[in-house]
Amino acid sequence: MELGITLVPAASDTPSSSWVGLAKLAEERGLALVVVETSGDPKSRAQGTAVTAPQDPSQVPQPVGVQPPTAGLDLWTAVAWLAAKTDRISIGAAVCNAPRPSDRDGVVPYTSMVAKAAESLDALAPGRVLTAADAWVTAPYDASDEELSALAADGKPVVVPVESEQGVERLAALIHAGSASSRPRRSLAERSRRSPGIDYDSIPDSLSDEAVEPGDSGYRAVASNYLRGGAPGLVLRPRTADEVAHALAFARRHTHLPLGIRSAGHGVSGRSTNRGGLVVDVGQMNEVSVMDYTKRLVRIGPGATWKQVSAALHAHGWALGSGDYGGVGVGGLATAGGIGLLGRAHGLTIDHLRAVEMVLADGSHVRASATQHPELFWAVRGAGANFGVGTAFEFQVDEVGQVGYAQLGLVTTDIAQALTDFGRIASEAPRDTTVFFITGRPRQGHWNIQLLGVVDDPDPDVIVERLTPFAQIGMLTQQEVVVTPYAGVMGSAADVGPEGHHGFGEPVSRSAFLPKLTADFARDAADLLGTGQVYFFELRAMGGAIADVPADEMAFPHRASAFQVTAMGADHDDLNQVWDPLRHHFDGLYLSFETDSRPERLHDAFPPAVLERLREVKRRYDPDNLFRDNFNIDPNPHAHLG
Repeated sequence: MELGITLVPAASDTPSSSWVGLAKLAEERGLALVVVETSGDPKSRAQGTAVTAPQDPSQVPQPVGVQPPTAGLDLWTAVAWLAAKTDRISIGAAVCNAPRPSDRDGVVPYTSMVAKAAESLDALAPGRVLTAADAWVTAPYDASDEELSALAADGKPVVVPVESEQGVERLAALIHAGSASSRPRRSLAERSRRSPGIDYDSIPDSLSDEAVEPGDSGYRAVASNYLRGGAPGLVLRPRTADEVAHALAFARRHTHLPLGIRSAGHGVSGRSTNRGGLVVDVGQMNEVSVMDYTKRLVRIGPGATWKQVSAALHAHGWALGSGDYGGVGVGGLATAGGIGLLGRAHGLTIDHLRAVEMVLADGSHVRASATQHPELFWAVRGAGANFGVGTAFEFQVDEVGQVGYAQLGLVTTDIAQALTDFGRIASEAPRDTTVFFITGRPRQGHWNIQLLGVVDDPDPDVIVERLTPFAQIGMLTQQEVVVTPYAGVMGSAADVGPEGHHGFGEPVSRSAFLPKLTADFARDAADLLGTGQVYFFELRAMGGAIADVPADEMAFPHRASAFQVTAMGADHDDLNQVWDPLRHHFDGLYLSFETDSRPERLHDAFPPAVLERLREVKRRYDPDNLFRDNFNIDPNPHAHLG
């Protein structure tokens, strides 16, 4: 049984008044809730009864938040005082009893203002403020112990009006039996925010102390990812492979809910969060260790970021290519490809993967390599999110010394010509040089271009020689070229602190592989950019070492591509309208940068023979399609027809 108290502060009260002391005593004695009312006599309130409106118009109760001068404290002020003066106890304020909010009525509170007040209170006291009156049951002032027990039978806390410490102590005496469970005990307000369809009481004991629910104070830090606003019903944060298995067992009991797997939460696709579903966050599994110095074999946890990895490898004179931003997590990138700034010199990230430890959908642990579960190992390198949760990755890394890292800014009025020139220069460059091209919406007929590049050579003269042709594709407005370890390239990423990511909305992006950058493509891409629908457009140079790997060696068949193309916009339909005319130029797409999850995109990503081979692996290792809330390879696509 959970019990609480109801208080009615007077207008003349201050934060040191007795009502605040009663609230603090209630918290100290372990009560669940303090409900604040700002008018009326709580002693007259009984369960299931209403207060009769008096005939005198001057005494008609006003809407919540708009009390007459003789009423008690303003509701929001009273709640804010209590939130500041207490630490844990839930605080109830029945704002949902007010008439329907309006943004036109001068008396009824504005919808936006009510929402803003609630948001501000939640920032002050995260997960502690309840604003719906049906979250608790109000008992009569003189209810007996038996009556309180009866009212608590439906599972809601029962609140009783009190005016003295004796009233609080009486209620505290009724709840002292307590629970012997060592699991974290959440307040009423925290539990009130739970999502439907989740059996929170069955969270495994091994995960309960790190689990984050919508009402927890740390929820905002884990709800969203880098680009997507999320509101998952539960975030599980395993620290070991066994705990990952426990998390997946919980997920198997909740297959009606979305399931996201998160390493560091940076992924452009945004699939590592959801609304109302489950997220398994392996961010704490971030160890980087050397397995064999002679062979340069390292073992990396999925939650490590590439900034952390590059710093650890730099101590040994090593590096592992990994995209273009150090804040990205290992787990997502190491199962999709890894088209990075060392790509033309050293290949994709997955080209260096020698083994992966995984927890499968059924909770079993496997180690996949060229000799152990070879078909799974083939599939993981390119479509890994479909088959399990990677808990450790074994890479053979490269000896990489100082490199040239360039950030060049250019302006052009002829974006088609700039694209054509870039395509030719990037494709003809020696394989030690990898450059990415980034632009967006035009401004007064001009396009700003940013080039990011790495030259895998420590000689400044060689670096300048390699970069000079790129600097001529437009009017140079900014240049920064440094000689640095690869750790310096990745080290510019901002660290994600305890406040987490704060993405919002839904990412909208399209991705493709381009076999060759032709003049026709450059013209069509210029038309695309001229619409203003694309605010971010990127070309990543491929070729070189990437093309050295046979197309059938892993589930990344697009080895002959010259570039990977990404376009980001604000609306799916608007972006499709301007992107679709370019599709005839493309051959395949890159999963990590694609948010169009329609089934036909799967056929863009994988040729028929590759896709069928992936389905066979899926049928063996995830026949029930637990890992489906991604770029899903359905093991039985025809079972849903008819």
